[in-house]
Amino acid sequence: MPDIDVQVTDGAWQEDSEDPQSMTRRVVGALETHLGQSLQNRELTVRFASDAEVRALNAQFRDKDTVTNVLSFPMARAPGQSDAPLGDVILARESVLREAREQGKSVSDHTSHLVLHGVLHLLGFDHGTDEMAEEMESLERNVLATLGIGDPYASASVAEADHGA
Repeated sequence: MPDIDVQVTDGAWQEDSEDPQSMTRRVVGALETHLGQSLQNRELTVRFASDAEVRALNAQFRDKDTVTNVLSFPMARAPGQSDAPLGDVILARESVLREAREQGKSVSDHTSHLVLHGVLHLLGFDHGTDEMAEEMESLERNVLATLGIGDPYASASVAEADHGA
């Protein structure tokens, strides 16, 4: 398992969902098992933030003055460097709560999906083309199923959401 730094900059996350540290470790552990590879000696930061913080980061680093549910910032690594930091994943609390409510999902399940989605972006997965999206979404469905979480794309509104990565 990578060295995971879980940061909660919006304390309301503690009230809305399961413990962010345990959730993140559970999701990353399931991903490692599914991929059949260890992310040991890698560093990962997952920040549980507010919409305002994510909007500011999105504007600063992506020139998009809007909030999105999750942002991923992969760390650059040299070719052949297998133990480089993975990067950062930042989740926007109010957006995640609103989406979970609109989609009839538990906040924990939706948050787990977005943590997984963000980490997959750090590992190089993307949804820029239909083929890439299908590969990434299939992987998400399979990993989440091992955690007892249903298909996050069963609702058309989720498949069309801007994941901000």
